[in-house]
Amino acid sequence: MNRSDLTEIIKNSASELNFDLCNITSAESFIEDRDIAIDRIRSGKMSGLPWFNESRVIRGTDPSTLLPEAKSIISVGMNYYQDRKPNPNKHRPMGKVAVYAWGKDYHKVVKKRMKLLVENISNVLGTSFKSRWYIDDGPMLDRAAARRSGIGWIGKNTNLLSPQLGSWVFLGQIITDLELDIDLPLKKHCGTCSRCIEECPTKAITDPYTIDNSRCISHLTIENRGSIPTELRDSIGEWVFGCDICQDVCPVNVKSQIAKEPLFKVNTKQSLDLINLLTMSEHQFRENFAGTPIMRAKYHGMQRNACIVLGNIGSPDSIPALTHALKSDSPIVRGHSAWALGKIGGHASKLALREQLSVETDPEVINEISAASSRITV
Repeated sequence: MNRSDLTEIIKNSASELNFDLCNITSAESFIEDRDIAIDRIRSGKMSGLPWFNESRVIRGTDPSTLLPEAKSIISVGMNYYQDRKPNPNKHRPMGKVAVYAWGKDYHKVVKKRMKLLVENISNVLGTSFKSRWYIDDGPMLDRAAARRSGIGWIGKNTNLLSPQLGSWVFLGQIITDLELDIDLPLKKHCGTCSRCIEECPTKAITDPYTIDNSRCISHLTIENRGSIPTELRDSIGEWVFGCDICQDVCPVNVKSQIAKEPLFKVNTKQSLDLINLLTMSEHQFRENFAGTPIMRAKYHGMQRNACIVLGNIGSPDSIPALTHALKSDSPIVRGHSAWALGKIGGHASKLALREQLSVETDPEVINEISAASSRITV
């Protein structure tokens, strides 16, 4: 079978497996992307992600270290976009969830489809071939491979932008020893548009194509395991898990299409009941969110986030739940519930803070309670 015929068969097979995008690039090293990533690590822009280090970047930008016989990279993309519907329960405080987390965990979905794609190619060839496949939890720089394959270009918010689907795309790469026809990178770019930079509430996009991870709402509410800086809590608004603002305002995303993959249409998690988050047990949390990306933030992380959003919403109805959280076994949750009570204010908040202060032993939580109490005038 010649190279062009095999390339066409691979792209058709990818489409049958619900991949919306499939292009091919070479297995050459990603030298420019490596240098940019290392510079961001050294400048502190990737703080809070200890696993994203220089050795990982060096390994992930040289496909031959991952597969010595590498000749081509099959770059795939799967649309996950869904329309955000109005809050169905207007009488309960709800927190917004990034669209990518509404359905099943994409790591499992996309990896399984890539495995099936490799099997389909082997069936066509009548023999196995050497391959390794990755998504964003692997060492490869997924956006670099996608950009070079022509699937899209890198936007100023650092997301990959597909001309057909915008940025609502899960990416995957299959490194192979097959010689395939190579697609060319796109010549598109963002031009003078800077909406994502202007609309980011925490100013995390410090320059075009550069994000300060320590200020990004997605990082703060998902990967971050510690306290969220006080000066950024107001800016988190109602985002309890992740953030889509820089995607929502992007003009390229005007072309967004509803995902055809049914496993991404389980959108009962598009907004979460914050009172329930604070009062459920860890066992109930695991039962509710098993198999979804929300597990990434963990039980206490989601309760911390819920406290912040409840503080920003400011409803006195949430004081009992926040008072309950003030007695959590996690000092992070206690500290953030104290902050929220201080924002909401009132006699009940003041009393709850005073009672907890009398028994609190953690120095950071004591500081949070003292600061929150000082803001309340009753």
